Amino acid sequence: MIDSHLTSDAIRAVHSRIAPHIRRTPVVAVDGADFGLAPMPLTLKLELLQHSGSFKARGAFTNLLLRDVPAAGVVAASGGNHGAAVAYAAMKLGMPAKIFVPIVSSPAKIARIRSYGADLVVTGERYADALAASEAYVAESGALPVHAFEQIETLQGQGTVGLEFAAQAPDLDTLLVAVGGGGLIGGIAAWYAGGVKLIAVEPTLAPTLTNALAAGHPVDAATGSIAADSLAPRRVGELMFPLAQAYVAPQVILVTDDAIRLAQTALWDALRIVAEPGGATAFAALLSGQYQPALGERVGVLVCGGNSTAVDFTR
Repeated sequence: MIDSHLTSDAIRAVHSRIAPHIRRTPVVAVDGADFGLAPMPLTLKLELLQHSGSFKARGAFTNLLLRDVPAAGVVAASGGNHGAAVAYAAMKLGMPAKIFVPIVSSPAKIARIRSYGADLVVTGERYADALAASEAYVAESGALPVHAFEQIETLQGQGTVGLEFAAQAPDLDTLLVAVGGGGLIGGIAAWYAGGVKLIAVEPTLAPTLTNALAAGHPVDAATGSIAADSLAPRRVGELMFPLAQAYVAPQVILVTDDAIRLAQTALWDALRIVAEPGGATAFAALLSGQYQPALGERVGVLVCGGNSTAVDFTR
């Protein structure tokens, strides 16, 4: 059952609250021919230009502004982007923050977290390990945990991406969104509630939503891929799953690491956009031909993160 707090009205109210603290990221209209595809209208929302380098700042500010934060501050576990967002929001709001990330977190993300003054701990192989360490710290310190995707406020905040995209590109037929834990696509699904065809895109080596939909509930999945620091938690969230069942196309698109690398390169070559692997994953579905729009279909793509460098994909 979809939580009653995950509605367009709730997301609209959240957007009003966090708007002074976030950027209304731009959209750019391009043609598929710019990327060697058939001519087709594409609209990209450049959420990599958000504070802290990804959409995660929306959920971070929502948590810190709407929940009671104790003197011990906030704590977050993250592959990198969520941690950077919580660290940034805490810095701006004058709150202590402790961030746990796994060793697969990229140097760009680790450097960004440190630049915001958070207490950073690098531990474990994957996100699940950092999460366990953060939970132990919460029990010890009394700090407020800010979950990357399994939190009502997180989904509400991420849903404001959908609110903005709907206003900036009101005629979209289809929207492609990358999935890790599902906070982003869950929030967007809550906003649109079936108003567009919403398509999930995952790395082949981290099929979290694919496995969950097949099983009928969230289950563990592999945590590989070059996008593991943003799209490879062990499983999708319980809160987002009913939203995915109701409003996301049942066939998740899986893309290879090679396709993700090519998408990063294409975005750089055509638009000089430096997207991290997770940020380019949704676009990889188009570039690889895994998703082929119908004639005249108006497609939107969320470029959701840019905590990377050009060197990462031009070697």
